[in-house]
Parts: sequence; C-alpha cells; structure tokens
Amino acid sequence: MKIITLFTILLAGSFQSADAQLLPTKLRITVIDGLGNFVEGASVSIYDNEADYLASENPIATLKTDKKGRVTFKDVKPISYFIEAKFEDKNNNGEGVKTAELAEGRLNKVNTVIE
Repeated sequence: MKIITLFTILLAGSFQSADAQLLPTKLRITVIDGLGNFVEGASVSIYDNEADYLASENPIATLKTDKKGRVTFKDVKPISYFIEAKFEDKNNNGEGVKTAELAEGRLNKVNTVIE
C-alpha cells in the first residue's frame, strides 16, 4: 500500500502544467558587415517599441557580440523587437532593424548588417 501511495505521489509530481513545461523564448542576433564577415565586439540593443528605438532609450537589454558575431537574449517575450547594432563608426540603420514576431519557447535567429 505504501509503495502504491509513493508511486502515485511521484507520478503526480512528474506532471507539470503546460506553462511550467514551456522553454524560454530566446533571440540570437548575428552581426555581419557588408562583406558577410562576423563582427566581434559590436554592441547590440533590443527595444520593444519604435519610439524607444528611434530615441536610443530604454533598451530591453544590451550585449556585446562574441567572435562569431552573435549575441543571445534569453527569456524574452514572443513579440517583434527593434535591433540597434553598433561597432566603431558603423551601425545597422535601415539594415534588418525589426524582427518578425518571435516564436514562443524557441531560439529565434536573425542577422543584421552593419555598414
């Protein structure tokens, strides 16, 4: 009887709600230059609205790219984001500035070009 009760408790604890099982939504941005080379050390900010993006104010987060030109923003909302990428005197203005709506619980990947 105790074994059945213990098994029932363990089994019930293994079922989680759908919300608890969802994976976090992530956004990976790869920054490349006009020749297609990865840009290491670029500053990448994401914004959840166009007004903040245009004013360069209130970014959701800012990260620096790795040697493969990538940054990964974790636990983001599944919405569209505006991307601001800068490196030295280059930026991505007009080049891949807004993402599509992100797929929830997935690693969403986009590229942006700086020139």
